[in-house]
Amino acid sequence: MKTIKHIFPILCLVLTLASCSTEDDDLFEENPVADLLLVKSMTANDHTIEIYSADNQFTIGYNELAVRIKDNTTDTYFDNPTIDWTPVMHMTSMMHSCPKSTITNSEFPNVAKGFIIFQMPGNDTEYWDLKFNYEINGVSYEAMDIIDVLPPADGMKRVSSFMATDGSRYVLAMVSPSNPDVMVNDFTAALYKMENMMTFTPVENYTITVDPRMPGMGNHSSPNNEDLTYNSATQMYDGKLSLTMTGYWKVNLMLYNESGDVLKGETVTDTNPESSLYFDFEF
Repeated sequence: MKTIKHIFPILCLVLTLASCSTEDDDLFEENPVADLLLVKSMTANDHTIEIYSADNQFTIGYNELAVRIKDNTTDTYFDNPTIDWTPVMHMTSMMHSCPKSTITNSEFPNVAKGFIIFQMPGNDTEYWDLKFNYEINGVSYEAMDIIDVLPPADGMKRVSSFMATDGSRYVLAMVSPSNPDVMVNDFTAALYKMENMMTFTPVENYTITVDPRMPGMGNHSSPNNEDLTYNSATQMYDGKLSLTMTGYWKVNLMLYNESGDVLKGETVTDTNPESSLYFDFEF
């Protein structure tokens, strides 16, 4: 009997600890965007669409985004909604979209992820809006609102929209490294072709040569760089970017098609210190 009396409190303690552990796990699972910043919320259809980013703003260039949709009636988030999005820039004389990924469910059932590449910022008379078409439990909904797209806070160039020698317009955006370091960095870029004002498609099997330089240090380069080549799994371009010291770097680029023709960019020489196609950053 004494043994039972001793065991009973222990069992209660174990059950209490297990319950607390489960509650802690639930709290963790309910906050899958804890490391992200809310950059936009829009309300429609008695829902709130929340958009999150690692940055505190939408910026020109590559934006990796997380989206979740809340039921305002129950204050809970929907699991596995089907979502499509369309960013549109309203200029004074025209409208156009920009490169974007499909938006797909993540490892968390109530969070979807994707990316948008904005080519230009908004201003006082020209603006971006973002439209969502989404489906929940077989019912279709639509929501749209204006978003603020700003230049990067550091003023550096991580996206280029250009007309190539083949007569087509392309958008090239730097994806990573987002935090470069003194090392051989993994280097990723996204390349899209503008089919029309509203449609951009990933470009396959081109080559982008990489020549990083430090203009303030005699325009020296670095060893062990690897050109960007197409990765069919991600539909992006991967290479290596060697940075030998901190400071301001200009990454000179040249774009080649499958036939080896130069579509954009120039070789850096003593008389030509930079390419017309480049990214730059300082760290």
